[in-house]
Amino acid sequence: TFLKALGVAVYLAHAGFPVPAGKMKIGILSGLSTTINISDNLSTGYSHFYAEVMRIKDVAHRLEANNRILVLFDELFRGTNVKDAYDGTVAVVSAFAKIRTSFFVISTHIVEAARELESKANIQFSYFDIKEEDGHPVYTYKLKEGVSDVRLGMYIINKEGVIDLINNITN
Repeated sequence: TFLKALGVAVYLAHAGFPVPAGKMKIGILSGLSTTINISDNLSTGYSHFYAEVMRIKDVAHRLEANNRILVLFDELFRGTNVKDAYDGTVAVVSAFAKIRTSFFVISTHIVEAARELESKANIQFSYFDIKEEDGHPVYTYKLKEGVSDVRLGMYIINKEGVIDLINNITN
């Protein structure tokens, strides 16, 4: 949601429209490229992962021709196994970090990649703060510096009773 809102705000600002924000400061960009909700493509034979790779390749070609782009990537390499997703995320983010004329906002749930990327001076880590009240998450919608240590996956799975529901199925 944040990436979509950021992309829309940048687009509106560049088109000369008002931006739904209390304050926004941005330089003039020559392009906006996003990879949000990538899916497989049966007609081309692209798996989800292959479609992700091709989209990153497309962005790289755009960056060759145009050096002031905002690039938004949502959850790099979610279409493959954890090891390849980790390695691919570190490799792609490291390569993009060398490009100083464009701005990249990349989301990932592979928090382990941060350890390898934190030594790069031009990479900033941010996350949305979540507080806990009475054993339940409360979303603050505040962006904080760093890498989140909050894990909500199993909380949500348990809250929805998914495991109990499956365990109660009889054949």
